[in-house]
Amino acid sequence: MALLSEDEQRQVAEAIHRVERDTDAELVTVLAPQADNYAYIPLLWAGLLALVVPGAVNYFPGWLTAYELTLVQWATFIVLGLAFRRPAITTRLIPQSVRHWRAGNLARRQFLEQNLHHTEGETGMLIFVSEAERYVEILVDRGISARISDEAWQTIVAAFTRRVMAGETLKGFLECIEACGEHLKEQVPATHERNELPNHLIVLD
Repeated sequence: MALLSEDEQRQVAEAIHRVERDTDAELVTVLAPQADNYAYIPLLWAGLLALVVPGAVNYFPGWLTAYELTLVQWATFIVLGLAFRRPAITTRLIPQSVRHWRAGNLARRQFLEQNLHHTEGETGMLIFVSEAERYVEILVDRGISARISDEAWQTIVAAFTRRVMAGETLKGFLECIEACGEHLKEQVPATHERNELPNHLIVLD
């Protein structure tokens, strides 16, 4: 799946700039292609199936010798291990709870790495997207959470998630930033001009 082009990233930066003119909040947007490479998942499933296949074959006595069963087991492990490494297959093998946990963990690390917890007035805000996991999260510092409840972001996150699932990540970002801006303008209005953090979209490798 393609990440946003330079022109699309510019549109996100401009949307952030427009919102920040009316609020003391500092918005940072992060886009990740995926939260984890899940390298162990293909091997885990291949190993489990490699254990099951020889046992199933052994229900038919006389078909294969012990040596041949061992070869079947190794062949199963190697073939499935390679096949399951295809991204389209790997994603389907990972429970949603695991994918969301990994993405949520990455979002929290980014909140700290982008210094959103060190802004003046504690008004940092992260809009995080992980495309492979179809995961969207909004994280805010105490200066915002004290004035706006988490429930206010849930509808925005749900709408953005639908955009990501439809392959409309840019539209999702623009709509999300605008919707967040409406809340921020009302509850965390601008008191002075400042720009502590970068407005451009941060795209992770």
